[in-house]
Amino acid sequence: MKMKIRVCQGVSGIIIVTMVTGFMLVYNSSSGGRPPSSMASSASSSSRRVDGAVPSTTKPERRQRDQTSTLEGYTGVMDHKPLKMHCRTCALVTSSGHLTGSKRGGEIDSSDCVIRMNDAPSIGYQQDVGQRTSLRVIAHSSLQRVLRSRQELLNVSQDTAFIFWGPSSLMRRDGKGNVYNHLKLLNQLLPKLKVYIISRNKMLKFDELFKKETGVDRKSSNSWLSTGWFTMAIALELCDRTNVFGMVPPNFCRSSSHPSVPYHYYEPSGPDECTMYLSHERSRRGSHHRFITEKKVFANWARTHNIHFYQPDWKPTAVATNTNSSYTPGS
Repeated sequence: MKMKIRVCQGVSGIIIVTMVTGFMLVYNSSSGGRPPSSMASSASSSSRRVDGAVPSTTKPERRQRDQTSTLEGYTGVMDHKPLKMHCRTCALVTSSGHLTGSKRGGEIDSSDCVIRMNDAPSIGYQQDVGQRTSLRVIAHSSLQRVLRSRQELLNVSQDTAFIFWGPSSLMRRDGKGNVYNHLKLLNQLLPKLKVYIISRNKMLKFDELFKKETGVDRKSSNSWLSTGWFTMAIALELCDRTNVFGMVPPNFCRSSSHPSVPYHYYEPSGPDECTMYLSHERSRRGSHHRFITEKKVFANWARTHNIHFYQPDWKPTAVATNTNSSYTPGS
């Protein structure tokens, strides 16, 4: 059995080397991964902006570097240093089919920072989801998909920070962490990439946070935190204001009149979003995401933090003061 595991890991490593080295010439000969000059002009000329997204003549990336904060728990794969990043306004772009036809792209790109998840693409969808990416939060299970889309997600993203999350058994640094080993190899081959992982202690804090906010123990309830959970929590540490695009309110899928949209905007023939949410929420066998439970927490956070929801546009309903979250980002 050990031999089989080693063989599988070895083959996986060879696949990653082959996939990455196959486009290194393109990567190294590119213009540094910067977005085309037309991007900034299209963003600044957009007539639709969320409240608080004030136009500026300063380039968003420049503004992002001028003011940095150290975010503990997100460590560089190669140098083991913490992530240093701060954004005044953030557009957190979900992968929801609600973004299809939204034409929110210019609005999204006008933010100081744009946050995306997993392998969600922007090429071909710029009008609805924008084209800039400042931070991408990626699940361990999405690594191979990101590599398959490497020419978009990696080649043009040299100024993008990548945060990978996963079980500590896959992220350990002693040579036995399969995902960490692959990320280290990737970063050795592409040293310009800013690759980070969520530390074991930080992952435990996220588990504690879920239990504190919901009263439910993640492990005993056979739940996996979603990439959306990590991304929202990271945004609270990173951003002064977070504008979330494509996230529905907690009770949206309970209504019989809710529209049917695909789970991912880039998979129009894929599963229905609400069907996915409800099936995961109701399941008690196997490990599942608690999408609706998480959205209740996000709505609660929005009552006390600078979080706003668009596409669909909604605000959390008022509740009694003693039910509000006491969560402090970075605590």
